[in-house]
Amino acid sequence: MMKPLPLSRAFTLLEPGPVVLVTTRSATGINVMTISWTMVMDFTPRFALTTGPWNHSYAALKQSKECVIAIPAADQIDLVVGVGTCSGTETDKFAHFGLTPLDGQFVKAPLIKECQANIECKVVDIVSKHNIVVLEGLAAYVDARRPDKRTLHAVGDGTFIVDGERLNRKRMMRSKIPPGV
Repeated sequence: MMKPLPLSRAFTLLEPGPVVLVTTRSATGINVMTISWTMVMDFTPRFALTTGPWNHSYAALKQSKECVIAIPAADQIDLVVGVGTCSGTETDKFAHFGLTPLDGQFVKAPLIKECQANIECKVVDIVSKHNIVVLEGLAAYVDARRPDKRTLHAVGDGTFIVDGERLNRKRMMRSKIPPGV
């Protein structure tokens, strides 16, 4: 039997893409923020995330029009929460959390060595009314040697879901999947 759920908690039913770390570079240096609300927009390297002026890195993202999406693994949950619960106005997060910045090929924002993957991106649109930043991927990198490849998904209430078993339905979906994927 279905039970009512307060509408104010409905967002906990729809899990977005994985929690990511987003790096930026400004005149004052590099910074990283945790972003829980992300999504792939289609089969191209187009992504969206939700952020706004409440995040210190937003000004750099808006001004530079570039960033790196760094994808942490499940074993980095305390890093993800730590980065997301302090401000870059008061903390050098790379130093505080022992993160290693790496140069990318296309953007000035750093990749994060400790993450399982990084995507260099440029901002192609900001939908201010809804605080949605639309990004286009320019280059992607993965660390195939990293043992934990599971991603974290924020429920929105302080709990997280970790990727589980991968189910393969490629044959059934062949007509919908672009060649080479």
